Amino acid sequence: MTRINLLNTTIDNLSMQETLALVQEKINKGEQLHHVVVNAGKVVAMQKDSELRKSVNESDIINADGQAVVWASNFLGKPIKERVAGIDLMANLVDMAHRNNYKVFLFGAKEEVVKTVVEKYSETYSPNIIAGYRNGYFEASEEEEIAQQIADSGTQMLFVAISSPIKENFLYKYRHVLKNVNLIMGVGGSFDVFAGKTKRAPIWMQNAGLEWFYRFLQEPKRMWKRYLVGNSKFIYLVMKERFSK
Repeated sequence: MTRINLLNTTIDNLSMQETLALVQEKINKGEQLHHVVVNAGKVVAMQKDSELRKSVNESDIINADGQAVVWASNFLGKPIKERVAGIDLMANLVDMAHRNNYKVFLFGAKEEVVKTVVEKYSETYSPNIIAGYRNGYFEASEEEEIAQQIADSGTQMLFVAISSPIKENFLYKYRHVLKNVNLIMGVGGSFDVFAGKTKRAPIWMQNAGLEWFYRFLQEPKRMWKRYLVGNSKFIYLVMKERFSK
């Protein structure tokens, strides 16, 4: 497995199929795989947030979720094979779970959102695919109890749909409590998309690296700082890295 370092961020140069194969291999061996994805905004946050940087860089697999990260890797002479979007990976993994009689645990989002995802998966696949679920609203004092609840559920896959850096730090901090869960993975706002609360960008916008802009158009007041300011900082960091040598 080839790893590159991009702006203080470790990234695995893996395709979607290679990532899925590694997850399958870990489940077959009964081992844990701690997965994380990075996009432009997370790379920017990692420059100053040392806890987030540690939580990400010490994961087992780190995929490039954002198209901007793939472009930056090419621009800096460290090309990544392809974007492995967390939401697409999760969809493939849930399908894998169904085909192999694995169970999934869904943790995050609002109660009505996560319940809708549970209902959709139960209808599309089978109720047996669900090991358990919990919304993403909790006090810090409840974290360990939640981690233990997930560990006790008998799930093979855990998907955490909570904002950064909370989900990354939760998974890193409690990875030993979750040691019998074969895949632990953060999936950001994926539950909202699967529940139909937010729409995903058309394929052409995804391929053009404009998925962030489509998201911004849906919630401009909430997303303007994350995307417009964050993306500008990312471009600055890439240019600085490219031309400072």
